[in-house]
Amino acid sequence: MDSDIRLSYAGLLKNHFGLIAAAYLAVFTGNLGQSFFIGLFRTDISEYLNISAGEFGSLYAVITMISGFLVMHFGPKIDWIAPRRYVLSVLTALTIGVLMLTLSPWWGLCIFGLGLQRLCGQGLMTHFGSTLAGREFKTNRGKALGLVTLGMPTGEIILPPIIALMAVSYSWQQVWWSILAVLIVLWVLLILFVDWPPAPRQKHENKQHKDAGPSPTRDLRFWLLLPMLMVLPITLTGIFIYQAQMTLDLLASPTTYALALTGLGIARFPGALLGGRWIDEYGATTLAKLYLVPFALALLFAATIGGDIGIWVLMLGAGTALGMSSPIGDTLLVRLWGRDHLGQVRSLKSAFLVFSTGIAPAFLGFMIDAGVTFQSILLGMLTFLVIAWVLAQGPIREAHQITEI
Repeated sequence: MDSDIRLSYAGLLKNHFGLIAAAYLAVFTGNLGQSFFIGLFRTDISEYLNISAGEFGSLYAVITMISGFLVMHFGPKIDWIAPRRYVLSVLTALTIGVLMLTLSPWWGLCIFGLGLQRLCGQGLMTHFGSTLAGREFKTNRGKALGLVTLGMPTGEIILPPIIALMAVSYSWQQVWWSILAVLIVLWVLLILFVDWPPAPRQKHENKQHKDAGPSPTRDLRFWLLLPMLMVLPITLTGIFIYQAQMTLDLLASPTTYALALTGLGIARFPGALLGGRWIDEYGATTLAKLYLVPFALALLFAATIGGDIGIWVLMLGAGTALGMSSPIGDTLLVRLWGRDHLGQVRSLKSAFLVFSTGIAPAFLGFMIDAGVTFQSILLGMLTFLVIAWVLAQGPIREAHQITEI
């Protein structure tokens, strides 16, 4: 659907508004399954299910790991299922999950509903939006992915205050239903009126395509590139989970962290928009060598300087790099494995990301229990970042030599 003409953001929205809107709304809808959103209702859900905070955390971890495995099964289907049909199926399952959690009198069905929200929200909706934009655009792929990526930080910024205002007058179930109802109305409009593209290949072609090249899990390039694609989510998960220990060790204020966290969300906007434009102008491989620099410098500054200023620099550096990471990562995947297989490769990346972000908090928890300071943890994160960057250089060079798809 993309033309060979390089467009500005305004021109891209004018010429491809429907497709961009569908991919953006998918990423935004995925917020319903993100940890920050569910965490806003953690106390209400625990009371509704009559379970403790620890029991909720254990169930949540199990659900998250299971959803990671299921993404590997359902994610690749977007390569041969028509996008409109695919997103309608995911939206239906997400709606069923919300209704099961908020209405079911049985504990087991509520947990199953929560699992559907994690799978369809954090997993498949986000996967669908990025895959759709990544494979349907070529010349303007960077800008398209930059716009679509903004769906997540938009939700992180606007949903918490909306929920806080609604919670004054409505129950937590009614808040869920209201947000879901608005999203369903928007989806109905897009499903009916957008000119949806077909699937890139047919299901019966799947076996034939297997012989066209190695599976990503059997491809050394995938394993060398994966740590760089995961370094931001892994390290930031640890920072978010143990922010209380971080502010204590860095002699910073918890209030400063809360404000800086909002700054992280805002910094993702220029990161995504500038990163998307630079990908189209200078190439994803050039940006892939540079986009982690703001976060690397921020980690070093926070570990050595500390204080409130250290927290601010850390969050702003993370937000800038995080905004660029998804457009750059998805463009590299398209370059190396092709648009017809983007669903398969992204689903594998997403699954490994879920597993690693589930393990990271436990690993850091043991380090903190052993008396390791957060300054040392931040330097350890910086070391991990440098190693991941070095490992990725081979696949990045190879992607640079491949003709654009």
